[in-house]
Amino acid sequence: MKILSIQSAVAFGHVGNSAAVFPLQRIGVEVLPIYTVNFSNHTGYGAWRGPLIPPGDVADVITGVEERGAFSQIDAVLSGYQGSVGIGDVIIDAVARVKAANPNAVYSCDPVMGNAKSGCFVAPEIPVLLRERVVPVADIITPNQFELGFLTGTEPGTLEEALASVDLVRASGPRTVLVTSVEDPAAEPGTIGMIAVDDTGAWSVRTPLLPIKANGSGDVTAALFTAHYLETGSAATALERTASSVFDLIDATLASGERELRLVESQEFFAHPRLQFSATQLR
Repeated sequence: MKILSIQSAVAFGHVGNSAAVFPLQRIGVEVLPIYTVNFSNHTGYGAWRGPLIPPGDVADVITGVEERGAFSQIDAVLSGYQGSVGIGDVIIDAVARVKAANPNAVYSCDPVMGNAKSGCFVAPEIPVLLRERVVPVADIITPNQFELGFLTGTEPGTLEEALASVDLVRASGPRTVLVTSVEDPAAEPGTIGMIAVDDTGAWSVRTPLLPIKANGSGDVTAALFTAHYLETGSAATALERTASSVFDLIDATLASGERELRLVESQEFFAHPRLQFSATQLR
């Protein structure tokens, strides 16, 4: 499997491609990383150094990959945080060109906008770009519950409301949807959920809610779910594998006392998920 991953990169810590590439490689995926920024660290620290890579330069790197004849071999394009409308345009164009070379290729978009606790933390034009132009051309999307609400103009606060919002967003284009950070008042306290929906049904997994904010865990989640789904064709299996690996990654990070993901130390959790959480079919 080959994935063209268009995301940010940091030297210190693990977000964007610096979070997604290694787990994918560890499960046997060939990754072609395209960087949209080259920062010292993620912006959650409040200070960072390094350049935003101009959209034209990002497009040049993608064109160079295309000139090597790689597009016909790419199984998926993966994207995460989109720092500007210009980068969004580059990604949309790259997806069209990859699909022209390989009609079986898919586009997996993590529509990064914000979360329920922090609110929206991207530029005001980015959510509109994602909702109106990017998500409609995606095959797979991996929003959290907050982002799902923005994409659909809803406020899903329960599992049933989240499923209804998923139906709305699937009608706009993407057929496979993974929703993360699903809160449900009816669920067991101290847990958090994920739901996966495609044409064959809907499934849910709930895991213990760990007391840590793990920057980059969403990037790992989107990458692993995309690869597992493409490999197996099963939303339930992809959900179980992803939930297992990401929970153990976050748990290991919490145990370490460190702020940044213990990505390398957790590599066996990617290669051999414990599958300690079973998916429940919702419909």
